[in-house]
Amino acid sequence: MYAEQMTMLLLRRAAHLRTNLRRSFSVSRTHLNERKGLVLGVFEKDGEGGSLHLTEAAAGFDQSLSGKLSELLEISGPTLKKGKSRVFYGIHKDFPCVAVVGLGKNNAGVCGAENWDTSKENIRHAVSAGCRVLQDLEVNHVEVDACGDAQSAAEGAALGLFQYDQLKSKKTTKVTTQLHGSADSASWGKGVIYAEGQNLARLLMEAPANHITPTAFANIIEEKLAPHAERVTINKRSQSWIQEQQMGAFLSVSKGSVEPPVFLELHYNGSPDSKQAPLLLVGKGITFDSGGISLKPSASMDAMRADMGGAATVCASIVTAAALKLPVNIIGLAPLCENMPSGNATKPGDVIIAKNGKTIQVDNTDAEGRLVLADALCYGHTFNPRAIVNVATLTGAMDVALGSAATGVFTNSDWLWEKLQKASVVTGDRVWRMPLFQHYTRQVTDCQLADLNNVGKYSRSGGACTAAAFLREFVTAPHWAHLDIAGVMSNQDEVPYLRKGMSGRPTRTLVEFSSGLAHSG
Repeated sequence: MYAEQMTMLLLRRAAHLRTNLRRSFSVSRTHLNERKGLVLGVFEKDGEGGSLHLTEAAAGFDQSLSGKLSELLEISGPTLKKGKSRVFYGIHKDFPCVAVVGLGKNNAGVCGAENWDTSKENIRHAVSAGCRVLQDLEVNHVEVDACGDAQSAAEGAALGLFQYDQLKSKKTTKVTTQLHGSADSASWGKGVIYAEGQNLARLLMEAPANHITPTAFANIIEEKLAPHAERVTINKRSQSWIQEQQMGAFLSVSKGSVEPPVFLELHYNGSPDSKQAPLLLVGKGITFDSGGISLKPSASMDAMRADMGGAATVCASIVTAAALKLPVNIIGLAPLCENMPSGNATKPGDVIIAKNGKTIQVDNTDAEGRLVLADALCYGHTFNPRAIVNVATLTGAMDVALGSAATGVFTNSDWLWEKLQKASVVTGDRVWRMPLFQHYTRQVTDCQLADLNNVGKYSRSGGACTAAAFLREFVTAPHWAHLDIAGVMSNQDEVPYLRKGMSGRPTRTLVEFSSGLAHSG
């Protein structure tokens, strides 16, 4: 009897203990879900014996803790290197997790050798690192130190936290961010909008091609521009309209696919002067590129879901310009289609007629981007733009030449180059000028059957340059630039504040360029 009573007593205690454990776990999870994190910056020491150099917000936080933060930084290890982070727990009642991040040298400024503002890049890098380490700890709200540049801090946070996981059942922790310890909320807000623009381009480029068809792409952009309807006009042109426009080059690419082509035309009217000549942005919109009859190798062909990166960055730039209410008129054109092999597809050696009447011998159906851009450029001239910028993942040769360091720019205008280059220094998403010599033009005009060949006479030699020379045959405007973004299409770990995947570059540079054009008159 005594043994039975003891057994019952032990069982009741075990049940009570399990209940308490469950309650404890439940409370801790609730607490975890509600807790906040904080990202603070620290600069490198000046020399070996130098003291810690905290940012203004970090110094204020340290003072509120009677110097505990600086003390912990001193004893917890070596000085934080640029882009590295260290997390402290339980040092402040409002922030259970505090990530301190290394900002490198204070006031690094613009570096001529690197062609970017090193301070801004360091802030983006550091803040992204801090936000990610807190995201890994499942902290879902983070306050961020401006680190002396609230816009760059906001960009680092939003770009660093982005992850395409829409089609996964297990999602990464969604983190909301806000500015900490600074009154510069306007710059923070601007940075968030810039980053969200690039993230829109990343989302479009990363999503699978069966989800982002030409029609689906156009619908998404229409949805994103809906809040700005008073300033934006959207035309989703159908195949019959494309045929009426005699865009034979565009149609020669689209006809191999069962997906109908769409010619997306966006008008953003931001200038108070409705008669102001518009900036024309044109983006290559091949939503999947198999190569057509000149079929690509199967290895890495899946990445060709992002061959509409030009259209994605152009359209995302216009969405961003509208969100910022930039006082400038912009027209965006995106010829959208797939490049697929079929019984209807264009064959190597076929001759087609572009919108301007020039004939083109198509010797390689995998050099299709220049064909869809040719007709779009011809159409774009009808708007008498002040400048034309076309953007395209055009050639593998561009990736070979520059890799992911910079977008290659081919332009007939020193003025336009200077504007683009100046914008890229601010954003850290760099550009590099490439040649437009007649040497390359002769290689595409020396053609056996037609006015032009869609590949250079010497095949792969100078492939990015001959592609640009081909496009130039469809341009009469004095200010035109072709941006070949094939090398910057994706990111492994080269840009530290972007996760692995499609990059959405150079969306922020296009936005900064448009902003510069708006404010320069």
